[in-house]
Amino acid sequence: MDGLVLIDGGVIAAVGERKSVALPRDCPVQDLGERLLLPGFVNPHCHLDYTDMAGQIPPAKTFPEWINAILALKAEWGYSEYALSWLAGARMLLRSGTTTVGDIEAVPELLPQVWASTPMRVISFLEMTGVRGRREPETVLREALEVISALPLDHCCAMLGPHAPYSTSSVLLRLAAQVAHSHQWPLTIHLSESAEEFEMFMHGKGVMFDWLRRNQRNMSDCGLGSPVQHLERLGVLGSNLLAVHVNYLAHGDAETLAKRRVSVVHCPRSHHYFRHARFPFDELDALGINICLGTDSLATVWRIPGHRPTLSMFAEMQAFASSSPGVNPALILKMATLNGARALGLAGKVGEITEGAAADLIAMPFHGDSAGACASIVHERNDPDGVMIAGRWMVAPS
Repeated sequence: MDGLVLIDGGVIAAVGERKSVALPRDCPVQDLGERLLLPGFVNPHCHLDYTDMAGQIPPAKTFPEWINAILALKAEWGYSEYALSWLAGARMLLRSGTTTVGDIEAVPELLPQVWASTPMRVISFLEMTGVRGRREPETVLREALEVISALPLDHCCAMLGPHAPYSTSSVLLRLAAQVAHSHQWPLTIHLSESAEEFEMFMHGKGVMFDWLRRNQRNMSDCGLGSPVQHLERLGVLGSNLLAVHVNYLAHGDAETLAKRRVSVVHCPRSHHYFRHARFPFDELDALGINICLGTDSLATVWRIPGHRPTLSMFAEMQAFASSSPGVNPALILKMATLNGARALGLAGKVGEITEGAAADLIAMPFHGDSAGACASIVHERNDPDGVMIAGRWMVAPS
């Protein structure tokens, strides 16, 4: 197809076959030759802070062991290590075609300086816990909101990111959900990530239950049902929620997520690193749940000797395609673009090539036919040779 995208002020003004789009007089035209033009990737879940932790934490026997390992590593880092790590991750994402990212920010002191280093659209979800530090939920929330209100609004913004049901008190979860709903903000949380978390909430026992009880967490919310049911009781589930991982489900959980129109973020390489049970894609997809792909962090990606792992949505699409070979490549591409935009509350604005959307585009060499285009994109091993954000080439096609 001899396609044309007309851009005006960083926004797509028209799209279609070249012969059908009327160009304004003296409008400059750039011919990209034999290339595919697709939307910039939307990565709804990342930890840019942890990029330089790649290969430093071997997979542990239990999830609490891994948590202890990353906490120990984080204790050795200061501002400069986190800043360099964030910047390295942002460069990786941009070079591999991500134009919008939902990032979990554990070190808010980095903002807004790191934002200024990247043209990507960044939503920094401020990580909130409070259980381990035994801080009052109202204090944790107030401090996060103060950070958000003091930050400038441009191509980046900050919102709330309660970490997980096991690490965030019920009061803080409920309050964060109420604030996010009142502001019409997306809200993100790691949910039902591990078998240990599932056992803790479902049955009130297990290694995570024992570990957190030793750390004086109030365990009265355990043994009452699954992590999904826990959030349902608290009123956290809603159409603005990005539930990250969702690897373990009780009977009826998928239906509850569908009813509440929750988006689910699957991170295939992280999933493989932890050797989780098979991701329940078929069950979630059959109910029409919005499923998207995210990179998570390089702290949870297998490191192959002689090969440095990178943050890349191509790598996540390929990992998902390998574990779910029956899924149509067109759907996998949608999970890396349109679905992520919808999860972040940006449907119609990013992740698609339509009139009125931001001109965030990727260009890739292609010499096949249109029928195989999606499969070619999903299995591409090279970075795109062109990355555009808001109508400007950040990586210019040669």
